[in-house]
Amino acid sequence: MLNDAKIRAAKPREKSYKLTDGHRLYLLVSPAGSKVWQWSYRYNDIQRTMHLGRYPMVSLLAARAERDQANLILREGKDPIVERKIKVEVNLNDGRYTFERAAREYHEALRSQWAKRHGQDVLRSLERDVFPMIGNLPISKLTSPAILEVLRAIEARGAIETAKRVRQRISMVFIYAMANGRADRDPAEKLGPILKPLRKGRQPAIIDIDRLRTMINDAESDFARPVTRLALRLLALTAVRPNELRGARWDEFENLNGAEPLWRIPAARMKGSFDRKEEIGGDHLVPLVPQCVLVLRALWPLTGEGELVFPSIRNGRKPMSENTIGYLLHRAGYHGHHVPHGFRAAFSTIMNEWAQDHGEKGDRAIIDLMLAHVPANKVEGAYNRARYMKRRREIATVWADMLTSTLPSPGTLLAGPAREEGSGSWRKIATPLPRKVLCGWLPRCKHFLKF
Repeated sequence: MLNDAKIRAAKPREKSYKLTDGHRLYLLVSPAGSKVWQWSYRYNDIQRTMHLGRYPMVSLLAARAERDQANLILREGKDPIVERKIKVEVNLNDGRYTFERAAREYHEALRSQWAKRHGQDVLRSLERDVFPMIGNLPISKLTSPAILEVLRAIEARGAIETAKRVRQRISMVFIYAMANGRADRDPAEKLGPILKPLRKGRQPAIIDIDRLRTMINDAESDFARPVTRLALRLLALTAVRPNELRGARWDEFENLNGAEPLWRIPAARMKGSFDRKEEIGGDHLVPLVPQCVLVLRALWPLTGEGELVFPSIRNGRKPMSENTIGYLLHRAGYHGHHVPHGFRAAFSTIMNEWAQDHGEKGDRAIIDLMLAHVPANKVEGAYNRARYMKRRREIATVWADMLTSTLPSPGTLLAGPAREEGSGSWRKIATPLPRKVLCGWLPRCKHFLKF
C-alpha cells in the first residue's frame, strides 16, 4: 500500500515505472517526473486502463475513492470509461442548455396555442426582466434564491403584479424543461407565497404631466394595431371611463367638421344606477378639441364603415376587449404604474392644480362635471350636464395642449413601428393609407368626417 511519503520520494527513471497501491490501482511515474493515477480492469474480456488524474492534484485518498466508484460501476456491468465520457457529455450539454435557451424553446413550442399578442408579451417580459440576470445560466443548476433575486428586482420598481406573472412564466419554462429531461425540479414553484402581496385600492396612475407624456409616447411606440394606439390617445385626451370609450359609436359624435364638435355619450352607457341610465337628458357631453378630431380623422378610414369606433379585431360588431389598452400599457413597461382608468386621476390632479394657479372660480366643480362625477344634488346634476360648455371646452383645450405638446400627430400612429436596419431600436414610419371608399354606410352617419 502506498502512502504520501513513498509517493513524494519517488524519482523519475529512464523508463516509466509503477508504484502499486491495491485493487489494481497504481501510480505511473514518467521519465519527465509526472505522476499519474491509473486503474486497470477487465471489461468484456478486454484489459482496459482508466486514468484517474495527476498527483498531487488528485491525492491518494481521492484516487482510491475514484477507483472504488469505478469498481461499483463495473459491478453493474457497465464500462467505467464509457460511463465517465457519457457523464462529461451530459454535463457539457447541461451547461449549454441555459435558461434563455429553454425559455425560447418553450415559447416556440407554445406560441401557436396563444393569441399573438399574448405570445409577444410572454417573450418580452422574459427578455426584459429575466434573461439579463439568469438567461445565460444552466437551467438545471438554477436555485430558488437565484429566481427570487430576479423577482425581488421586479418588485423593487413597484411592479408587484408583474413579479407574480413573471414567476408563473419562469415556472412554466421549468415544467417544459422537466418534461424534456433537462431539469429535475421547478425552483420557482414555491416562491409565490413569499412575494409581496397585491394591495387593493386606488388604481395606479401617473399624475405628472411630463411622465404622462413619456408614458403615452412609449405605449404608442408599441407594435399594437393602430386602432389600439389611437384609442389610448383619445382616452387620454377625453378622460372618459375606458368602458365608455370602448363602446363609442360613430353616430354619437356631433358637428365634427364644425367649430364646436361634441361627443354625446348616452346615459345608458354611463356608469351609475338604473335610474341614472334612464334619466332624461342624462347624456354625458364631452367637448372635443382639435386634437380629438384629429384622432377621429385618423380612425375613420380604419373603422368608419362600421358602427363602432373601436371594434374588436375578431368581431367588428363588438367593442374591443376591456383589456386591450391595459395590455398596451403593460407591454410598454407601465404595469403597476398606470392603468387606462388612471387618465381620469391624471386629468383631475393635473387640471385641479392648474385651476388653483391659473383657473377661474368654479373650475374645480367644472372639472368634476367633465369627469361625470355624480353630484349630491341629482336635480342640479342633470341641470349642469349641458351648462358651462364654453368653459369646459376651454379647460379641455388647455389639457390637450399640455398633453400633446411633445407627442406626434395621430396620423403617424396609422403605421406600426419598424426596426431600423442595423439597429436594435424601433422607429415609427408613417405610411400613407390609400383613400378608402366609404360607400354603403355613409348615409347612416349624420356627422361623418370630410377628408
